[in-house]
Amino acid sequence: MKMTQIAMIGLGKMGANMAERLLRGGHAVIAYDLNEAAIQAAEAKGAIGARTLDAVVARLSRPRNVWVMVPAGVATESTIDTLASLLSPGDVIIDGGNSNYKDSVRRAARLAERGVDFVDVGTSGGVWGLQEGYSLMIGGEAAVVERLQPIFASLAPAQDRGWGRVGPAGAGHFTKMIHNGIEYGMMQAYAEGFAILRAKRDFDLSLHQIAEIWRHGSVVRSWLLDLTANALADDETLSDLKAWVPDSGEGRWTVFEAVELDVAAPVITMALQRRLRSREEAPFADKLLAAMRNQFGGHAVMRTSKQ
Repeated sequence: MKMTQIAMIGLGKMGANMAERLLRGGHAVIAYDLNEAAIQAAEAKGAIGARTLDAVVARLSRPRNVWVMVPAGVATESTIDTLASLLSPGDVIIDGGNSNYKDSVRRAARLAERGVDFVDVGTSGGVWGLQEGYSLMIGGEAAVVERLQPIFASLAPAQDRGWGRVGPAGAGHFTKMIHNGIEYGMMQAYAEGFAILRAKRDFDLSLHQIAEIWRHGSVVRSWLLDLTANALADDETLSDLKAWVPDSGEGRWTVFEAVELDVAAPVITMALQRRLRSREEAPFADKLLAAMRNQFGGHAVMRTSKQ
């Protein structure tokens, strides 16, 4: 496989591991981050460190390949804007973060005016990506994606699977958005199922044992179930965790897109709503429900300690 030179902008938990996987694949990696310690860690693994974006561009041979792996939104926008002013026609910017696909479509059109190519890569794999490889959903011009094939093949689980061009610019992040929406629904189903098992006190069920049984031969086996079994292995009660579940934004975008396209997506929508609910310590809606029952039926309500 042909080896390639590439810069990795952003060395967080994903970017650092991706840079290391590329190094293991024999690629030359220029590493940049706002955190000096992150750059030094990458250098210790064989990357060439750069302390400014100007230095990044200066260290790359044309056509330059720059992978942006910073938080979606303002950070990605400003980074791409700066790079656009430094790069030359024929160079390529790859956005592997969780950007909104509409932003990717817009950025591709803006960069095309400068002759700079843009590729959006929906990247899945999390903290396990270094070991297992990353699932890559790629949007961009076919010829550009083909030129970058050695990079994608090294990051993916294998050269011939786990990655592919799914369409033009924007298609990669759109596909990853839907992927994350599906993930929300699957996670919620597992969570609810195990909650029902735990509530059946009569049988004294072991949640970890059941997860391990389901992992082999069951129609609900999956990598998510493998990770669920890991989580339950040490403490089935999860006593050290709060029932507080954040969302990255992609589940919301999936729901918004479903509405715009007139596609029913009740499972993904309810999974998103459940995450929002998990972050309310004293839901006002539930208080109002209790108050209404008290008003029309005189049903008992539980008062706060102050009352």
